[in-house]
Amino acid sequence: MTHIDYYFSTLSPFAYLAGDGLERIAARHGADVTYKPLDIMALFARTGGTPPAERHPSRNVYRAQELARQAAKRGMALNLKPAHWPTNPAPSSYAIIAAQNAGGGDTGALVQSVLRACWAEERDIAEDAVVRDCLERAGFDPALADSGLLSGAETYAANLEEAVEAGVFGSPFYVVDSGQMFWGQDRLEDLDMHLDGRL
Repeated sequence: MTHIDYYFSTLSPFAYLAGDGLERIAARHGADVTYKPLDIMALFARTGGTPPAERHPSRNVYRAQELARQAAKRGMALNLKPAHWPTNPAPSSYAIIAAQNAGGGDTGALVQSVLRACWAEERDIAEDAVVRDCLERAGFDPALADSGLLSGAETYAANLEEAVEAGVFGSPFYVVDSGQMFWGQDRLEDLDMHLDGRL
């Protein structure tokens, strides 16, 4: 079975714009996915990236235009300046890790729910109530928001180290066990073609 490691930040608008694309591709090819939320600012620092707040204004102007275009292209609601961004990504990331370990729900739907809460619903994904609601919507026990915090923190840190080792430098980032890497929601078609043997 093909395996995909999915590295992402719960603060990433581009991960939000990926929607359920990864899940549909994985289902079509019978691939297994491991969700690996990580600290994107720490990843930038380790791999030569620059946080949005420190980028040249021209880059941020283009980023805003591109986000709006990609959202329109996909028919997705997107607030370019969310009320609660940036916020602490750790609580939502720990919950995703705990949910994936516990099973019983849809991890992909949970990731999408968290990202949608930030980028389309004006909710603070650092708040327990929001995280619990996202867990419940995806079929998980909302109490997972309060459990496994230590192991969640350890896995969150390990995900960063694994990402750096794997050559990851942004979000969303897909690493296939074939060794092929795909960066950005706009490379999902390429991922699909690779799994189909066309790339």
